[in-house]
Amino acid sequence: METSRQIPEQVVGQAPREIAGQAPMETAGRTPAERAASLLERVRRAKPLVHHITNVVVANLTANATLAAGALPVMAHAIEEAADMAGAADALVLNMGTPTTATVEAMVAAGRAANAKGIPVVFDPVGAGATPFRDRTAATILRQVNVTLVRGNSAEIAFLAGIRAEIRGVEATAATVGQGLAPAELAPLAAARLQTVVAVTGPRDYVGDGRRLAVVDNGHPMMARITGSGCTATAIVAAFCAVEPDAVVAAASALAYLGAAGELAAAASRGPGSFQVNWLDELANLTPAKLAELAAISWKE
Repeated sequence: METSRQIPEQVVGQAPREIAGQAPMETAGRTPAERAASLLERVRRAKPLVHHITNVVVANLTANATLAAGALPVMAHAIEEAADMAGAADALVLNMGTPTTATVEAMVAAGRAANAKGIPVVFDPVGAGATPFRDRTAATILRQVNVTLVRGNSAEIAFLAGIRAEIRGVEATAATVGQGLAPAELAPLAAARLQTVVAVTGPRDYVGDGRRLAVVDNGHPMMARITGSGCTATAIVAAFCAVEPDAVVAAASALAYLGAAGELAAAASRGPGSFQVNWLDELANLTPAKLAELAAISWKE
């Protein structure tokens, strides 16, 4: 399905979460891999509570991955408690993989509560551009919630940025503008248009805020053969954002951790079934010291 529909102009222009004036990062002065290792250690030490309003396909996997990383998941979708739970959390995930009118209302309520508390909100626009209802859902969330970071595949991010994209169901097949736009160009362009941090994930991951661009070269093709690997990335990014106010650093570190665990899991797997189990094991067993060896993060200013 090719789409050139756009998010309405009034959606973009949200200011990203302000981090200027805060204390210098604990991770400053280290290599990108050492930063990632430090953040993994901080997640496991702090055990942040991550509130997920997510889709029914991936809830079990993302909850277990959040636990494996060292954070605490809670899946509270009811409108009657969504805002209260977000008010008690350290980060919020909004994932529109299986949207309903009720869950969208809960997402907005939780998002507003998270904004009031000042905790990060990570948005996963699953299937944006695939149907008019998903388009309206993405527009509603971006208009009514101050989103810290958007994580999606190339087609989802392209659609949100108003770029011609091609998507089948919830899977990206291409994202083009003019003669073609590479993910390395898409991330900073989308960040500038949406005025928030954007992570474009795929064989190589890109995280940008319009000024800086982090490139993550960890991962394995097996990750694309199970349902929910992208949604799991969103969950882990939220856990890292809970302990690091610089969302570009947090997301790049989280994606390196996730990808490094995927590399280790693939080496011991016979197929996607054993890979999913092994991936959870590696997420739990990967130490900060080992992550410092494996993380492949580079920066472009």
